[in-house]
Amino acid sequence: MDTLTAARAQMEMSLAFHMIFAALGIGMPLMLVIAEGLYLRTGQAHWREIARRQARATAVLFAIGAVSGTALSFELGLLWPRFMQMAGPVLGPAFALEGYAFFLEAIFIGLYLYGWERLTPRQHWLVGIPVAVSGAASGALVVAANAWMQTPPDDSGRLVDGVFRAVDPSATFRSPAWVNMAVHATLSCYVSVGFALAGVSAWALLKGRDVRYHRGALDVSMAVAAVAAVLQGVSGDFIARMVARTQPVKLAAMEAHFETARGVDIIVGGVVDQAAGTVRGGLHIPKALSLLIDHRSDSVVRGLRDFPVDQHPNVMLVHTAFDVMVGCGSALIAAGALYAWVRWRARRDGVLPRWMLYALVVCAPLGFLALEAGWIVTEAGRQPWIVQGLMRTRDGVTTATNVGATFALFTALYLALGLVVVAMLRAMTRGTSEEAS
Repeated sequence: MDTLTAARAQMEMSLAFHMIFAALGIGMPLMLVIAEGLYLRTGQAHWREIARRQARATAVLFAIGAVSGTALSFELGLLWPRFMQMAGPVLGPAFALEGYAFFLEAIFIGLYLYGWERLTPRQHWLVGIPVAVSGAASGALVVAANAWMQTPPDDSGRLVDGVFRAVDPSATFRSPAWVNMAVHATLSCYVSVGFALAGVSAWALLKGRDVRYHRGALDVSMAVAAVAAVLQGVSGDFIARMVARTQPVKLAAMEAHFETARGVDIIVGGVVDQAAGTVRGGLHIPKALSLLIDHRSDSVVRGLRDFPVDQHPNVMLVHTAFDVMVGCGSALIAAGALYAWVRWRARRDGVLPRWMLYALVVCAPLGFLALEAGWIVTEAGRQPWIVQGLMRTRDGVTTATNVGATFALFTALYLALGLVVVAMLRAMTRGTSEEAS
């Protein structure tokens, strides 16, 4: 495995792992704040117990996310030194602010965990709000750095010998992609975590475990997930039009669109032959791509053949990942709407039909699958650039030749962290079950 391939594989593996914990760190605090707020409003003890159990899990996941995030920061310096030398002065403010948000979240998690018996109920609930806010802010600030890599403003600074000088500290936050990407990424965390927690509660209800607790936890997680899924669909519309303006090559790869034309179809599925510029077996939705990017069915959409071949990403990978993301997202929007209807029908006794519970169990991993597929689209669709139009990925990688060894080392680290998480959560689940009995 050559250096570039090994470095990219290591970053892909690390990000795929870390993103799960980052999403949980953003999504779970909102759930526990809502649950504790319902306890303050109703006085019903099961809402407080939901918040307590989820707070313990949040603390464990936050700690693991901190370890994997720290490893990622080392990887940036070790694997991509030329990229960091060039872009570090621009990205520094975003990473520094993210560090402040991270420490703020850590402080309030500590106050929340140890404040149950030391603060008044209202004070304790208020302490939870900064955990949810700082978690979301931390994610948005990291996305700012990535958004700059996708669409760097022309006035980010002055490039001298391949390094940015006289940097504008606000450049990272002036990327035309940032707001759209931050909103989309945050909503994806709420969707993925909400449906995952809903699947856990649905499975517990199917097994007849702690019905009052899991029914409440299911309602909270689905309320967040269903609303976020609908908003995610709206956000996706803004993202598509933004990508059409700023990264037309990526849009063409997402839709496997090769020839510039007017009134272009959306192609769902199919086998892409990138060399021939064809797609075999895809489902065509007439004029839908033109409608998507400009809300007009006769809009012109640029094809990949308008751009140099050496700037084309892997079309099959990007197109497939995009279809997976949209397919999972559409299924979750439908599941959220169906749950709302079924829950309204069962509003008197709160008993859900078993088929609905099984459906939620099936949907549980789809949010994280969509999250991972979306980031494949975002990152693979930008290739061959590490910074769009400024530096190619091959020019930012390290010149070291032993990257395969660090790839193996970090893979072992993430496997170990994954096993630790599973063991700790299983132990906590057994502990809470014994307490409940």
